[in-house]
Amino acid sequence: MAGWTLGVIGGSGLYDIAGLEDRTTVRIDSPFGAPSSDLVTGRIGTTRLVFLPRHGVGHVIPPSALNSRANIDVLKRAGCTDILSISAVGSLREELPPGTFVMVDQYIDRTFAREKSFFGPGLVAHVSMADPVCPRLAGLAAEAGRQTGATVVEGGTHLVMEGPQFSTRAESHLYRAWGCDVIGMTNMPEAKLAREAELPYASVCMVTDYDCWREGEAAVEVGHILEVMHANTAKARALVIQLALSLPAERPASPIDTCLDWALITAAEARDPAMMARLDAVAGRVLGGGGHGR
Repeated sequence: MAGWTLGVIGGSGLYDIAGLEDRTTVRIDSPFGAPSSDLVTGRIGTTRLVFLPRHGVGHVIPPSALNSRANIDVLKRAGCTDILSISAVGSLREELPPGTFVMVDQYIDRTFAREKSFFGPGLVAHVSMADPVCPRLAGLAAEAGRQTGATVVEGGTHLVMEGPQFSTRAESHLYRAWGCDVIGMTNMPEAKLAREAELPYASVCMVTDYDCWREGEAAVEVGHILEVMHANTAKARALVIQLALSLPAERPASPIDTCLDWALITAAEARDPAMMARLDAVAGRVLGGGGHGR
């Protein structure tokens, strides 16, 4: 067993992590294009952290323009063993008021304008997304949040919409009828790509508003969201620090670490060498050994 290298993807409002020892800014190139930003690396206690602001410094990249493939690829190349996502969401439940942190465990992906897989023609793979969130990492993050005084709810379904516009009232009511708990714009295809890269993934969803389903409630506006977001951001930073300090020095293996073992379906002799070269970080563990079919 080896230690943890925790990749942290900072969402709206979280563009930096303070308190990193041995802080370094690193530029890593990806065959999938440019990531959102350079990586900031450092240590908190015995845990190595790699931080990436999802929307770039200053929030310059909208949801549909995020290059999630490059973001996950460079985090893998930086040696990350696990990924913690921080994101702002709207609440679809009365019992999840603004300020609540929800550790979601399921997703409904309603995005449609984004690249959703590292694989494709010439090298086909099918990973399981039945349980898209790593329960171990989510549980550790939830406990870290409670230790820092945040109101944390474990479990919930996250509806990921395309954006950048907020929902219509009809859509908001529809998503509630589907059983969704929160709504946002960025966790997909991020979670799918993390799974393809064999990186356990968990998401801290910080509730900023009630979307627009409440009768008599004003429509969602960025100004109000920013007010709540500022308070949430301080708690999110504290959660990341507490999580890093609480992780054991040795990281036990996770089943997600080897989820590609039975995901590659293209026969070894039929695989495209150019595709294999692009996937040297994401799938090099199995490609180097020939991989497996299903």
